[in-house]
Parts: sequence; structure tokens; C-alpha cells
Amino acid sequence: MDLEARSLQPNVKAMLLAKLREYKSDLNNLKSEVKRIASGNLNPAARDQLLESGMADTLTASVDQRSRLMMTTERVNQSSERIKDSRRTMLETEELGVSILQDLHSQRQSLLHANKTLHGVDDNVGKSKRILTAMSRRMSRNKWIVGIIIAVLIIAIVLILYFKLVK
Repeated sequence: MDLEARSLQPNVKAMLLAKLREYKSDLNNLKSEVKRIASGNLNPAARDQLLESGMADTLTASVDQRSRLMMTTERVNQSSERIKDSRRTMLETEELGVSILQDLHSQRQSLLHANKTLHGVDDNVGKSKRILTAMSRRMSRNKWIVGIIIAVLIIAIVLILYFKLVK
């Protein structure tokens, strides 16, 4: 941090170096206080008083913590049961979804097959309609031809009878 602070611009550098010195002195003070407490230079009477008050608080805290722990454990168990139920429901829903998708796929295949068959039938109906139209035209034409032939034969018979009777 020293190196970084020294590499900055002069106006920022002075402020950061002052803060850095302050932090270092605080750190040294804290280190010496920790060493003093850890070395056991405390008054034995003060130490016993602290431990006794801590023990009473520890017992009440222990009972309170135990009850909270039991409640938390119960909540965790209930939550895990709900998660298991949700997972079971999710799996059942997934299986149902897969089944529905398979049914839809088979229905789609059936519809596609019916569509192909319908197009084939439609093509055949179109061909049949053209054939029937052509047959209808031929039949009408044949009727006219037969009618003309009959008319010509009748005229020929009438002419033959007229010439036979006239001579």
C-alpha cells in the first residue's frame, strides 16, 4: 500500500500516506493489546468475575440456543418434506407431460396420414370429374349425331316413298 500511495499524484499522495500512518499505529496498538490480554496479565479477580458472569449467560443462552436449534431443525425437516413432495409432483407432472407429448405426436402422425389420403382422394375426385365431364360431352354429341342420322333416314324414307308413289 505504501508503494501504491507513493506512486500517486502529490496532492492525493500526502493524504493517503497520512491515513496509512494512522492505520499502522492503530494496528500496532491493537497488536500490543492482544498480546497483553493473551499473556494473562489480567487481574485474577476480574478474570473470575468475567468467567462467572459468562457462565450464567452461557446457560441461559445455551437453553435458548437449544430451543431455537430444535425449532430450526423442525423447520428444515418440514422444508425438506415439502421439497420431496414438490419433487415427486414435478416428476409426476413431467411423466404426464411426456405421455401427452407422445399422444400428440401419434395424433399428428394420424392427421398427416389423413391429410395425405385426403389429397389423394381429392386428386381422384378431380380426375373423376374431368372424366365424367368428357363422357357427358361425348354422350351429348352422340345424341346429336344419332338424332341427325335418324332425321336423315326419315327424310330418305320420305323421299323414297314420294318417288315411288309419284311414278
